[in-house]
Amino acid sequence: MATVILTAAMVYEVLARYVFGAPTVWAFDIAYMANGAVFLLGIAYVLREDSHIRIDVLRNRLPARFNHAVQGGLYLLILAPFFGMLSWIAVSHTLRAWRSGEVETVSPWAPLVWPFYLCIAIGLLAMTLQLVAEGLRAVCDLGSAAAKDRP
Repeated sequence: MATVILTAAMVYEVLARYVFGAPTVWAFDIAYMANGAVFLLGIAYVLREDSHIRIDVLRNRLPARFNHAVQGGLYLLILAPFFGMLSWIAVSHTLRAWRSGEVETVSPWAPLVWPFYLCIAIGLLAMTLQLVAEGLRAVCDLGSAAAKDRP
């Protein structure tokens, strides 16, 4: 949905600016908010689909058991707590902005920022949950890789 909003806003802005000679005051705000939402709402999906870019030259030469242990430990002990903390901060910022009616102060349009903060919070929460799921999956795969190594 954020991609559709971003695309529609940019097409409208280009038409308004170059065809009608009347640029909008809101296009920049919609563009950065929708772009941020697309990015943050998509990172958990990309992790689930195992589509993140990584260099597998070393990883492919190491035993599967070691790779699962490193990935499980990294996801569960470092990344999930880090993203959990970021999620907590994002949720608290969202609630504060919603309660206070905070607006974007550097924009002539001055939109409310809590919807954008909410997208950030949802994306970070989804990433945290996906990191936990992938970490647990790696730990479970660690057990199955160890069983395959036994004679």
